[in-house]
Amino acid sequence: MISRFISLEWKSFVRSASFGKGLALKILMGFLALYFMSIFLVLGFVLYPGLKKAFPDQDPLIILNSMLFYWVLADLFFRFFFQKLPVMLAKPLLTLPIKTSKIVNYVLGKSALSFFNFLPLFAIVPFGFTLIFKDYPAFAVIVWMLSLVLITLIINYLNFIIESFSSETELSFLPLIVLIGGVFALNHFEIISFAEFVGNGVQAIYNNPLYIFILVLVLIGLYFYNFKLLQHKLFLDSSLKTKIKEVNASDLEWTKNFGDIAPFMQLDLKLLWRNKRTKSSVWMLVIGLLYGLFFYPQPMYQDMPWFFAFIGIFVTGIFLINFGQFIPAWDSGYYKLLMSQNIKYEQYLKSKFTLMALSVVILFVLSIPYVYFGWKILLAHFAAAIYNLGVNTHVILLGGSYNRKKIDLNQRAAFNYQGTGAVQWLIGIPLMILPLGIFALGYFLIGFEIGCILLAVLGLAGIIFHQKLMAFITTKYVQSKYKMIDAFSQDN
Repeated sequence: MISRFISLEWKSFVRSASFGKGLALKILMGFLALYFMSIFLVLGFVLYPGLKKAFPDQDPLIILNSMLFYWVLADLFFRFFFQKLPVMLAKPLLTLPIKTSKIVNYVLGKSALSFFNFLPLFAIVPFGFTLIFKDYPAFAVIVWMLSLVLITLIINYLNFIIESFSSETELSFLPLIVLIGGVFALNHFEIISFAEFVGNGVQAIYNNPLYIFILVLVLIGLYFYNFKLLQHKLFLDSSLKTKIKEVNASDLEWTKNFGDIAPFMQLDLKLLWRNKRTKSSVWMLVIGLLYGLFFYPQPMYQDMPWFFAFIGIFVTGIFLINFGQFIPAWDSGYYKLLMSQNIKYEQYLKSKFTLMALSVVILFVLSIPYVYFGWKILLAHFAAAIYNLGVNTHVILLGGSYNRKKIDLNQRAAFNYQGTGAVQWLIGIPLMILPLGIFALGYFLIGFEIGCILLAVLGLAGIIFHQKLMAFITTKYVQSKYKMIDAFSQDN
């Protein structure tokens, strides 16, 4: 049965509409994996002499054991944001005559083969062999290495339990931050010495290998707890059922002033406020608006006026960038239904453009108080806002015609890279780097005002030729229509 599951996953990968992009991404991830493996490998060899040099009168093994607590916290933190339990791979199997227990065991077993579980071995094994070479008891060292492997697997399954409970909250990362921050604070202020507890525990296993069975029992307990949690979720009615909660309808009558695009704007506004993933675009407005406070109060940036344009592009275009880069993937769940209706594609895109343009104007007005730090900042923000209106809105809509990644709107927002592909990375060049380059060119060749004028002129040109640009973009979307429908029908 395991071989059958592996065969199905391989076919899903090679037959996907995004096979080419997926393959390129996996090659890139492979190079990153080699990079981190080499770092951990070097760390494993230099750890013993490094600790011996730093603490000449102490045993390097005891020193390392005392630091394992911080490794556990860091590992748990990074896993939460970057390692996901592959539940979606199992849901298509629910309609087949396969026992749920086999599916659950396969999913949990596959998680044990995660790269996160293998990476520590590249440091553990060289350090262990160094200990044996330094005449430490071979059997005790091997048991010590095995205990670290078990701790890694315990972190693996503990992460999924935390993630399962965190997914029920709006800010899904908050329980993890509270847990890790609380444990770290208790240890830091010496209320409860977790570092000493973990260090002494691992050292006790080294001294008495029988204690390793405690870790084995903990691992088995976490595995079966995950088994029960996942088994409870893997039912068709459970996976299809959505939370029932009262929805407070907002008054969107004002959108009728925008004519035939009003229905689309209402759908977008409701989508923004009613889904976990899109809500992040709304909260990012606050972060983007306050972005300048990280730079402008500091004297060193007052002498870098060429950097004002970059901040202006970000402050006035944070919604445009965050929301616009996933057009039309926000609608991927019902894109097929949307395209089957008697609507004009031009109206659909115009509503997206209007929403982004309104956000640029509103954010510029709200950023006017930055003039407190100097009139040049206000001028740069004004030029950046015009550039966003005339250029970046069209650029990001054009980039959307190449989107082929589906988005699940109910997934958590924090560190969620679902729907992110090569398009999202490449589009950052014309969105952020190009205007900075244009402004810097005018600034260094002539002066600050010329840099602002260059940005504003390009933005005005985009506004003047808006109709022609939208006609071209609409054509690109129509040409890609059926490719998008096919791609959004898959689970990527």
